[in-house]
Amino acid sequence: MSDTGDAGRGADAGGRGDRIRGEARGLAPVPLSVLDLVTVGSGSTAHDSLRTSVGIARLAESRGYHRHWVAEHHSMPGVASSSPAVILAHLAAHTSRIRLGSGGVMLPNHAPLAVAEQFGTLEALAPGRIDLGLGRAPGTDGRTAAALRGPGRLDEAAEEFPRQLVELTRFLDDDFPDGHPYARVHAVPGPVQGAAGRPPLWLLGSSGFSARLAAELGLPFAYAHHFSAAGTLPALELYRQSFRPSAVLDAPYAVIGVSALAADTAEQARAQVLTGALSILRLRSGRPGLIPTPEEAGSYGFSPLEREFVDGWLANVVHGTPDEVRAGLDGLVGRTGADELMLTANAHSGAARLRSYELVADVYGMPVQSRVS
Repeated sequence: MSDTGDAGRGADAGGRGDRIRGEARGLAPVPLSVLDLVTVGSGSTAHDSLRTSVGIARLAESRGYHRHWVAEHHSMPGVASSSPAVILAHLAAHTSRIRLGSGGVMLPNHAPLAVAEQFGTLEALAPGRIDLGLGRAPGTDGRTAAALRGPGRLDEAAEEFPRQLVELTRFLDDDFPDGHPYARVHAVPGPVQGAAGRPPLWLLGSSGFSARLAAELGLPFAYAHHFSAAGTLPALELYRQSFRPSAVLDAPYAVIGVSALAADTAEQARAQVLTGALSILRLRSGRPGLIPTPEEAGSYGFSPLEREFVDGWLANVVHGTPDEVRAGLDGLVGRTGADELMLTANAHSGAARLRSYELVADVYGMPVQSRVS
């Protein structure tokens, strides 16, 4: 069984080069990418947020961000990314060069064949531009996970992740051995139709489990620093120390997701990131909702325990003026040795999110690139 098909270190369709490693643009210390949660602010709709996602993808492509990933979440009013494959198909229709992918698909929520078919379709729509990032968490609360997976599967689903990963890989490569129950089952679009590329696999995580598994398989690894910052260094160290070269990679390649928001003033940035922090507080308290406005967040009466949580959360959000954000991102690369940063701007305003990605590109001198048809 191949770990990669043709999705490893060689050139991808259209001569775009390495399908895993990115290229730093301008003065950025490492490649910069986008993690899009398709957040929905109070007073807005999912339609508004999806339009913002298209705008961010087009801006990111024009300024040299390497990839744009969409994360799977469920039963969260403030997040409209329950169906990454659908959103990625839409983004593919509005872009021509930037890599698009899942950050990630929560594999225990799905049958591996269904995921192979969805991402085979995406690969056919945007050849050489699709990434398939996989996680084993539900992307939601336990009750919603049970509704997604069916009765009796909640406890066993995460434990089944390695088996599901093998099954998904075989469907993508169409190489089940003779005698296997699925030997005559084919993921379509896929190799059964002739020579075809397929998305490179990534493992995502916020603990050592996925770090170790990615290392053992020689796969690229993405760590969720944006909501589990305390575990970043141990997970990356485990990944690097345990890494085994493969047909995909001859050396580790680690991306970290980072909450980052730049604004024209530090006060504007603080007001926007506070909306995201209050939203997370409500989510963790069992009161999920739309992302509150800056006015609501600014006037909210935090209890001492709530203030402690919010202050701790914001300590790991890189925010402020463009120069302050650049210094924070540079420092994070220095501390972690990350090979790529994937920036997520969690804020009430879609305009503020767009402006942040533009300001980050500006402060790093990332050049405007011509659109490829």
